[in-house]
Amino acid sequence: MIRNQWYVVLDSKEVPRGKLVGVTRLGENLVFWRDPQGKVNCLSDRCPHLGASLRAGKHKGDRLACPFHGFEYDAAGQCRYIPALGRSGEPPKAMAVTTYPTFEAHRLIWIWWGEPRENLSPPRWFDIDGSFSYSSYKNLWPVHYSRMAENQMDVIHLPFVHYNTIGRGGRMVVDGPYVTLEDDVIRMWVYNRVDDGTPARKPSELPQPTRPPFLEFIFPNIWQNRISDDMRIFAAFVPVDEEHGMFYMRFYQRQVRLPILRELFNWTGVLGSIYIANQDKRVVSTQMPKQSSLRSGEIFLPSDRIILTYRRRREELIAQNNRTD
Repeated sequence: MIRNQWYVVLDSKEVPRGKLVGVTRLGENLVFWRDPQGKVNCLSDRCPHLGASLRAGKHKGDRLACPFHGFEYDAAGQCRYIPALGRSGEPPKAMAVTTYPTFEAHRLIWIWWGEPRENLSPPRWFDIDGSFSYSSYKNLWPVHYSRMAENQMDVIHLPFVHYNTIGRGGRMVVDGPYVTLEDDVIRMWVYNRVDDGTPARKPSELPQPTRPPFLEFIFPNIWQNRISDDMRIFAAFVPVDEEHGMFYMRFYQRQVRLPILRELFNWTGVLGSIYIANQDKRVVSTQMPKQSSLRSGEIFLPSDRIILTYRRRREELIAQNNRTD
C-alpha cells in the first residue's frame, strides 16, 4: 500500500448514524462511527488496555465505549473515561487509540492513511457533479487492489475477456495507447481496431487527442470510464489486505431524469456493469502473484504502456512515502 494518501474505503451508506461499523481496510482492522453532527470518525479496532475489538462496543454520542471494560474513547482516540477509576478519575494519557483523518464527499468516505499532517488538502475527484444520478454495487475480489486497478487500464484483454460485451467486434490490434501522467492522475486514450494487416501504431504516430480521455485514474485507488458527457462508470479499488480488494462500482448518468425511469435506467446500467466486472474477476482472480510489481517476472508489450505507467508511478510513491527511517 502507498502511505500518505487519501483512500476511498467505504460508501457513506455503510456508516449509518448510531452504529459502530468494523471493517478491514489497508490491512488494518478499523472501526467507523458518526458523531452527533454526522461526521465520520475512524479508529483502530483495538483497545490499548487488553486488546479487545472495539467494533462490538457501544456508540455513545461523540464517544465509543469498549465492550470489555467500558473505557470510552473520543474521536481523537483519547480515553476520556475509565469506569474502574470513577467519574473523577483521570485516564492515563497513554491510553489512546490510533485514529485516521476522514473526508466524506460524493457519498463516499476517504481516510488519510499515513503520517499525521495539518491542513490536509481534500482528496481529488472527477468531473462528476450533482447533476448525475447513480446506482451502485460492491464485490470482494481475491486479489490485491493493484491488480484490480490495472485491469481497468488493460486495453489488450477486451476482445478476449469481454468477447460478447464491450469487446465485441474483434478489435484486437492496439494502436498506442496514448497515456499521460500529471499530478498523479493517469489519463488514457484507447485506439483498438480490427487487424487490417498494418502493424500497431506507436503513440507518436497517433493524432493528438482532441476529446477528453476515455479513462482516468486518480492515485491511489479511484477510476472512471468517461463513456460520454452524460454517462460515467466509476470504480474504487479498495485495499482490504494483501490478498483481497473490495470493488465499489457506480453507474452515473444524467440523460434520464424522471424519477422512476431514472432509477430503472441506472439499475440497468449497474446490471450490465456487474456482468462485465464478473468477466474480469474470473480471470484477474487467477493472476499470480496477487499483487502487481515491476519485478514480478512478467513480460510486457508496447500496448501495456498504461499498466507500466501505473506500476512505475505506484512504486515511486511507495519509495517516497513508505520509508521508516
